[in-house]
Amino acid sequence: MSPEAGGTVAPGWRAVLANLRQRKVLAMLLLGFSSGMPIYLVGNTLGFWMRENAIELSTIGFLSWVGLAYSLKFLWAPLVDKLDAPLLGRWLGRRRGWMLLAQLVVAAALVGMALVQPREGALLLAGVRVDQLLVFGALALVVAFASATQDIVIDAWRIESAGSPEQQGLLTSTSTLGYRGALLVTDALILIIAAQVGWVASYGLMAVLMGVGVFATLYAREPTATGSATAIASPVPLLSGHGMLDAVVGPFVAFFRQHGSWALLMLLVISLYRLPDFLMGPMANPFYADLGIDKETVGAVRGSVGLVATVVGVAAAGLTAVRFGFMPTLLAGAVLGPGSNLAFSYLALHGADEGVFAAAMVIDNFCSGYAGVALVGYMSSLTNVGYTATQYALLSSFYALLGKLLKGLSGVAVEQLEASGRGLLEAYSLFFAGTAAVGIPGVLLCIVLATRRPPGTPRVGVAGGRAYPPAQEGGRP
Repeated sequence: MSPEAGGTVAPGWRAVLANLRQRKVLAMLLLGFSSGMPIYLVGNTLGFWMRENAIELSTIGFLSWVGLAYSLKFLWAPLVDKLDAPLLGRWLGRRRGWMLLAQLVVAAALVGMALVQPREGALLLAGVRVDQLLVFGALALVVAFASATQDIVIDAWRIESAGSPEQQGLLTSTSTLGYRGALLVTDALILIIAAQVGWVASYGLMAVLMGVGVFATLYAREPTATGSATAIASPVPLLSGHGMLDAVVGPFVAFFRQHGSWALLMLLVISLYRLPDFLMGPMANPFYADLGIDKETVGAVRGSVGLVATVVGVAAAGLTAVRFGFMPTLLAGAVLGPGSNLAFSYLALHGADEGVFAAAMVIDNFCSGYAGVALVGYMSSLTNVGYTATQYALLSSFYALLGKLLKGLSGVAVEQLEASGRGLLEAYSLFFAGTAAVGIPGVLLCIVLATRRPPGTPRVGVAGGRAYPPAQEGGRP
């Protein structure tokens, strides 16, 4: 993916709906849905289920580390980029073969999570007693690993299937629509379903919904660009020493060669930009449970005013990028993103008031939608053709790596604040305020980029990459 400087912003939803007659556009809509399905199921939604089962906050925080698979996917992206999937690759082609394999593994592991459940105790497996939470966490890790692999391939399929920059924008918007639909299901609708039929049946239903991705994979056509892109990136066999070095090191070398001394600063901005969101993420749903807000209310607010606020935030970021340029939009997002955490700090002190909760969700979803689009637009402008899957995986990994490393300690932080003599809700309030303060270095670095813009940085948003944060688990990673 190599967005042109000054390119067009991705078309809107009307253009997406008008073009669903095209095979690749409909396939992209369904693949976007499949890409968004697993993320919350091993993230925030899982935290709600665990807290209702009286699992400690520290354990919930530690289990959020399974999401590191999304940030480390650049480690195996070269293999996915260059090798066919076992068995399925010869039948479906390289991209579709990996898609189908990843989707089947995600569905199977979700069924396993539903059967095991997050409970304290022991299970008898093959005559050996094992910790039930350990088995549950291992299944969640399998879901995250397979889901990250699916993301690698869907990104590559989208980029290689587009015949022009305009079509790339259309496919990006289509993918976003499907992805946001999946987040609505796994972030809001599942809470309402779980309140009626329980968590086990809800996770089983989510496994069935992965069939949408399976259908899309079988319906889609293998992109003809796969072979040519591979030839450009690596003219020698992958399993040779030179080929493996090119596949693993090549994308890094190309990035630093293109951006020179600015490359490190760019990567640092990317890694810090959404850090406050990641730190807060694992504690958001346990906070609602401890505050006394029921699942139905959370799901209803997220699926109504929260969804509208997200759409408005995404649209506002796109309009700002067109009107004022890339860097002002990036800087505004750096302020709005962490600033929205203060709304939850106030909610913790105010108590379980549905009106205040809805207002906090509106603020959070608008700011998260805005900041997410601002960051992804910036990342999209930095990528190159030649290492289609790998270089995009590199940037999306830096986006989340630091945050996902540190967020596993979020539960410990809240418990330590409570142990210092404060009440649980006061501890939550201080924790959320602290996550907002963590965003200050990111704001300062964005100012540096904005005032001393590197040569070649586009001023206007482009449509080359995803129109949502990679591996972003909704408004709260």
